Amino acid sequence: MLRQDQFEGLAVFVAVAQASGFSAAAVRLGISPSAVSQAVRNLEERLGFPLFNRTTRSVSLTEAGQRYFDRILPCIEELSAATEELDENADQPSGLLRLNVPRAAYMIILQPALPAFHERYPKISVEIVIENALVDIVGKGFDAGIRFGDLLEKDMIALRIGPPISAHMIASPAYLNKRGMPDHPRDLQNHDCIQFRHVTTGQIERWAFAKDGETVEMVPNGHLIINDSEALVQSALDGLGIAYMINGYIERFLERGELVRVLADWSPRFDDLHLYYPDRRRVPAKLRVFIDFLRSMRIQGGSSALLHPAAQRDRASA
Repeated sequence: MLRQDQFEGLAVFVAVAQASGFSAAAVRLGISPSAVSQAVRNLEERLGFPLFNRTTRSVSLTEAGQRYFDRILPCIEELSAATEELDENADQPSGLLRLNVPRAAYMIILQPALPAFHERYPKISVEIVIENALVDIVGKGFDAGIRFGDLLEKDMIALRIGPPISAHMIASPAYLNKRGMPDHPRDLQNHDCIQFRHVTTGQIERWAFAKDGETVEMVPNGHLIINDSEALVQSALDGLGIAYMINGYIERFLERGELVRVLADWSPRFDDLHLYYPDRRRVPAKLRVFIDFLRSMRIQGGSSALLHPAAQRDRASA
């Protein structure tokens, strides 16, 4: 006969093992780190052996803990699947959908989509963590992530979302009236170019160009270096120089004539943004409806409002 206390702490134990940490598991579960530690401690006392090796820098399974994890994980997954099946049969999916995305993906994909998504699925809460570096979405408890397609691991399911991505060189009419329009990327050496410094690497971004089989790559000249995308856009609007970005948020400024494209026929294409998630047997209902929603927006041409940073910004940060 099974006792109720035999199940206590199992979900917490699995979360800590998958996240390789108590704090990360606490975020995933939506409880405090102290509650996670207490639940694991109670489970270890009940079982009579330690489940984790703990140091100030890391948390890892003991040999006994690994064996226990391997045995109970299928059971926990089946219980989770049973709950999800009930969710699928409900009037509307519910729960917390956790996403890890770079800023460009938030501005290009999510910002335009969220108002309509929340209106359609009011029982789903969305938590968005914005960071350019690639992370272990499984270990950190995310349901899915968004990144440029060439960055993704092969064991992930990836779906192309959003508009085609290409580099845009832009400047204000006032700047171009004063300094002239460049005809070739080499001409940029005689212009003020707004440089972008990557926060994670500290490097100045290189600009890439391609046309009729000719490619050019350079570190632009300039008197201004910025590490924030929105400030970069504003600096171009203020007439401080030529900026390098991906299509998205800048369209409204182009349509109003506040910004002008420079060297448009030299703009290289980048890999598209992809939503990705673990290759597993069942996709939670909350994630499945989110995927379907983004697909419908892509078909309708709805994912085209956006910001930046240039595609290589997120690549360099990964």
